[in-house]
Amino acid sequence: MTKLAVAVVQAPPVFLNLAASLSRAEQLVREAVRDGAEIVVFPEAWLPGYPVWLDESAGAALWDHPPAGALFRRLFENAPAFDGPEVARLAELAAELGVDIVMGMHERRGASLYNSVLRVAPDAVPFIHRKVMPTYGERLIWAGADGSTLRAWDTPHGPMGTLICWEHWMPLARAAMHATGEAVHFALWPGLGEIHQINSRHYAFEGQCFVVGAGCVLTRDDVLAGFDSGPADPLARAMLEAIPEDRMMLKGGGSAVFGPDGMFVAGPAGDSLETLHATIDLDRLPEGRLRLDTSGHYSRPDIFELRVNRAPARGVTFSDRDGAA
Repeated sequence: MTKLAVAVVQAPPVFLNLAASLSRAEQLVREAVRDGAEIVVFPEAWLPGYPVWLDESAGAALWDHPPAGALFRRLFENAPAFDGPEVARLAELAAELGVDIVMGMHERRGASLYNSVLRVAPDAVPFIHRKVMPTYGERLIWAGADGSTLRAWDTPHGPMGTLICWEHWMPLARAAMHATGEAVHFALWPGLGEIHQINSRHYAFEGQCFVVGAGCVLTRDDVLAGFDSGPADPLARAMLEAIPEDRMMLKGGGSAVFGPDGMFVAGPAGDSLETLHATIDLDRLPEGRLRLDTSGHYSRPDIFELRVNRAPARGVTFSDRDGAA
């Protein structure tokens, strides 16, 4: 029998403090591995925190608003790069402990930020997926990615992949990922309410795969305390203070693991800070695919066709006189 032990972190990061959040992540991974986890999953933008002020703070979208600019600067300064030391540290941790780590993070590329998922594992090249369509107010801080990271990564247990938040409501993105033959899909959300759990259950049944839905528990106090752990910046803090005091629970966790029948394997975890553990039985996969394989026998490629452009997009291409690009 082929079984995998998965752990889903619900505890919050040290908000907008990259170094402290990385240390907390290491502690949480070590604890999860001690408890038997082979894969440890963190929620959307966990490193170093989902930008809750976009939804909660009046003035977040005002043009040339000094508090919004100051807070974005703090975020930008605490966003890791894919080729940076923080990713290298997580890769070293994965190698040391013999564990896969799936981490939601802000990713700094040049002068822009992306909403990304990092996967590191022993003896594997780090993998990145970048969200192709930031949602609503998220477009204030995140760029939309090209299709080059709409891929699964290979494992001894079969392909595994990820989408972020509302990418799961893009039917063609789902179809593209289903076509990779995912055995396990990691659905990263800031938090899972009922509608997000329904979406994740649907993905599991439609794709006949396991879905690990990861959501964070984050309070207003967590946000302010995390921010205060870094350098003082009253202007940036004012944007966070604008979160109404009666909005104490900003993200309510709700992590869960779903089987290919769409049913719960573990969770939902509610707003517990405890890591959710689940065992995935991969031997269940062929049974469901007898009935439904949306990229195989239950498809009509003679009628429907999807083309996915996975070529990296470059806004500027330089060509020298000698023909070199």
